[in-house]
Amino acid sequence: MTNLHRSLVLGCSAVALASCGADEIVSPGTGGNITINNPSAPAPSPTPTPTPTSSLVEAAAGCPTISDPTGLTDSGTISGPTGEYRVCTMPARFTASSTLPYVEGLLYRMNGRVDVGEDGGPSASAGNDTDVQLTIEPGVIVYASGSSFLNVNRGNTIQANGTAERPIIFTSRDNVQGLNTDNSSGQWGGIVLSGRAPVTDCIAPGATPGTAACERQVEGAAQPALFGGAQPADSSGSMKFVQIRYSGFVLSGDNELQSLTTGGVGRNTVLENIMSFNSSDDGVEFFGGNVNTKRLIVVGAEDDSIDTDTGVKANMQFVIAIQRAGAGDTIIEADSTNGLEEQTPRQNTQISNATFIHNGGDQDQAIRIRGFADYAIVNSILVDRTGGTPCLRVDGTETLSRTSGPDEAGPVRFESFVLDCAVDFRDSSGGVTATDIQNRFEAGSNNNANFTNTLTMSFLNGSNESGVPVFDPTALSSFFTVPDEIGAVYASNADWVNGWTCNSATVTFDSEVSACTSLPVYDS
Repeated sequence: MTNLHRSLVLGCSAVALASCGADEIVSPGTGGNITINNPSAPAPSPTPTPTPTSSLVEAAAGCPTISDPTGLTDSGTISGPTGEYRVCTMPARFTASSTLPYVEGLLYRMNGRVDVGEDGGPSASAGNDTDVQLTIEPGVIVYASGSSFLNVNRGNTIQANGTAERPIIFTSRDNVQGLNTDNSSGQWGGIVLSGRAPVTDCIAPGATPGTAACERQVEGAAQPALFGGAQPADSSGSMKFVQIRYSGFVLSGDNELQSLTTGGVGRNTVLENIMSFNSSDDGVEFFGGNVNTKRLIVVGAEDDSIDTDTGVKANMQFVIAIQRAGAGDTIIEADSTNGLEEQTPRQNTQISNATFIHNGGDQDQAIRIRGFADYAIVNSILVDRTGGTPCLRVDGTETLSRTSGPDEAGPVRFESFVLDCAVDFRDSSGGVTATDIQNRFEAGSNNNANFTNTLTMSFLNGSNESGVPVFDPTALSSFFTVPDEIGAVYASNADWVNGWTCNSATVTFDSEVSACTSLPVYDS
């Protein structure tokens, strides 16, 4: 049995308690050179106290051999409060399918943009695809700094499948060196998955949305990085039990990467048990495509927790989004208002079993749906802790109540959705009043805008949540399962947050896991 030295013990686990515009994807191009073992970068003030561990890691002797002909570069060692690690720098582009194995005392490093394969174009055809698969083993830690990011190109895949006992962690150099606090963010780029599923807002003039001619550009890339096509069933691979910490590097102006960005990924892409921690931009952003995800956690995003755009068809179940106190914009931002709203595919996002905690200071709203987006939120809880942020905003009469038109799924829909906010609804643009939104909300079943939450640990249902009747989400899509209760975490579904998450001052998931400011240390 594998043992794990945990570097911080906080509180109770959920299991223990239960048993008792079209915004662009931006990309940083190349660059991001760093000096290993040079801790001269200014430390935060106050300097955080390193978290003690029961034993310190010793650096591995060298880097493993991988199939890519460029291989890994031995870049010396790096030290932090959990010990000393061998640093193995990835190639700028994986040109052959390769596996990054877990090796005790070893970290993998991204030095600038790292591509998986060459872009195969919007349509799969003989000779176009490089078919490179990057496999990352459970327990692997990858770190980066500055403008570094990982881009999985069309026609290539990633298999980053951790386990509850050994998640895969993408993080920053400062995290390795023990320089971070619970408020650190924006220290490297993030992860981009580029696929061939349909998108709108094409970059080519005159291109028909939703076809192979409609592509979008990962903005800011020094070399082309495109996504989009006409294959809803496309696959960019699989990511399970993955943490993405301290991402969201600012490039210029509004150009910034978020933890996880998907561009035109298809429904055969697997995204499960993903945690975004302290992104300086969005937690996740889905541009077009057909996205399905279960057990998604977003903590401390400084812009939107969940951003959906450019014709995405998305299904999400068991979602936790918790903002840091005083940081963050909306929990949900759905689509942009622009002249391309009638393009198809139209966005249709459906969420079941979410627990949303708005902490980000007084904002315009906690949830904003606009741009003719079709949207459904069922079996969910929204709590505003600021005392002044309206819960729900829907812009435009077409978004609020449209029933016909191309690729139209009907008006925005709320079922078994409870709100604990001082202000529930707000007047919106396009002639929509707070009363209009309230009327739409009250048209659903078992909704309650006067709810008093009894959540513990910020996310675990209490008696009031357990008493809300459940809506059957399989009426929306066969992707969903019928839950026992509303919300993301309840007594019979409490253990999914345990083992693979990390803790912070914002939220404690499990007393058995490490703090997000520290790296986990495993026995071999």
